[in-house]
Amino acid sequence: MGPLFTWVDDASSMKASHWLRQLTWLRISRTAWKTLAAQFGLGIRWLSGMVQLMHFASDYGRFRRLNRNGPFALSAKDICPCLQDRTGCTPVEPTYLLQDSWFARKIREQKPPSHVDVGSSARTMTLIAQFVPVTFVDIRPVEIGLPGFTFLGGSILELPFPDRSLGSVSSLCVIEHIGLGRYGDAFDALGSEKAAAELRRVLGPGGNLYVSVPVDDKCRIYFNAHRAFSREYFLQLFPDLKLIEECYIYDRSTSPSYDPQRGFGTGLYHLRRT
Repeated sequence: MGPLFTWVDDASSMKASHWLRQLTWLRISRTAWKTLAAQFGLGIRWLSGMVQLMHFASDYGRFRRLNRNGPFALSAKDICPCLQDRTGCTPVEPTYLLQDSWFARKIREQKPPSHVDVGSSARTMTLIAQFVPVTFVDIRPVEIGLPGFTFLGGSILELPFPDRSLGSVSSLCVIEHIGLGRYGDAFDALGSEKAAAELRRVLGPGGNLYVSVPVDDKCRIYFNAHRAFSREYFLQLFPDLKLIEECYIYDRSTSPSYDPQRGFGTGLYHLRRT
């Protein structure tokens, strides 16, 4: 190839590289704007809020006329506008609802004398604590007093339990976050692997372990929200445990089978040390 063609090829390559960088920055900018709008209220959604406030003022006047001589005092100083609750159906977060329902069923079936959870939803564990004593381990304190629910400070990377000492353990939607810095933790590219190893360490003979993670068609990092796992790689993290049950959440329903063609979902796994 002569010098002229080499220069043309180099120029084309540089131009393609330039456009790729431009496209990357456009994607980053779009993601940044969406993030700020969703988490900090930027954008023009406040205009919709102003309309809702006008409806609220009208509703307040109508109800005030209806409430004359009623037993409940109605005063402008006590108003508490709730502007986003007029929905066509009951709002739920489907992943956590389906996940926690699955987990509650597993605990009911196994009937452990006590249970240890590492970093899952405190609300879920306080409900489980109504019929099974729960020790809840987290790096952030849970400042609540409730019979059957005990908080214990600790990290999933260094659990405060001896080797193979626990009979029932859960960590739901936790290990995928470890090492990404989302919660102020130190960066660690092997955070999920280390967390899985620590859960294995404390699980005793015959013990049951319940873990959930995001799943995808391959292992990915959605920085800095979480990682997503392929089924094969997730199970490689627990080589000495037996898979008792697996369940997958795609969209708003559960499936017994991992389906990489459906893309992102949540995997629920019941594992046991035999």
